Amino acid sequence: MIQKIKSLAKENPKLKGFLLRMLIPKNDFRPRWWVRNLLNPLKHKRGKGVIIRSNTRMDVLPFNQFTIDDRSLIESFAVVNNGLGDVHIGKDTLIGLSNSLIGPLRVGNDVMFAQNVILSGLNHGYEDITTPIRQQKCTTSEIVIEDNVWIGANAIVTAGVRVGKNSIVAAGSVVTKDVPPYTIAAGNPAKPIKQYNFETETWEKIHRTKTHSSEKSNFSLKTEH
Repeated sequence: MIQKIKSLAKENPKLKGFLLRMLIPKNDFRPRWWVRNLLNPLKHKRGKGVIIRSNTRMDVLPFNQFTIDDRSLIESFAVVNNGLGDVHIGKDTLIGLSNSLIGPLRVGNDVMFAQNVILSGLNHGYEDITTPIRQQKCTTSEIVIEDNVWIGANAIVTAGVRVGKNSIVAAGSVVTKDVPPYTIAAGNPAKPIKQYNFETETWEKIHRTKTHSSEKSNFSLKTEH
């Protein structure tokens, strides 16, 4: 039923506007009380043992998905928004204090976010200088955080990025490109600085080399003895 209404709203701007005002007050982004407490529980899925602190801001709406799997925790003052894309959180995952999660995004199992981490799967349009940016169309691209990832405090992950399993993003990093599995990335923009070597069973530094025939940088492992 919800998908049918969603399809009709896309074809009819007046109907879309009316439905949005029913779900969200004018000039606001937070769903109305009846949406948060009566409608969303019927649509969204929470696993066993999930904790969402009472002072978390859940800006989730029924026309997109929100799921959180068993034993995961969303800490105080975090914001979760699925207004422009689904938000999925796996098992045994910690969403830290004052995090902002804006869909579309998918977070795996055993993931740990420190304080003030921002993941935003949307970008605001800005091309038309005669129209305020807040009124221009947004674009979206899903963020994927694979299993057993640790993201440090104050890090930012931008739209369309995939962070591979067992990877670490250092505190304060701005991640604009994919991070391979078993990699530590740091900086603004974030770049790989270490990678796990399965032969030596250690984390080893990465150094960047440039070839004369290409302007592209190649990453290779530098073993510390």
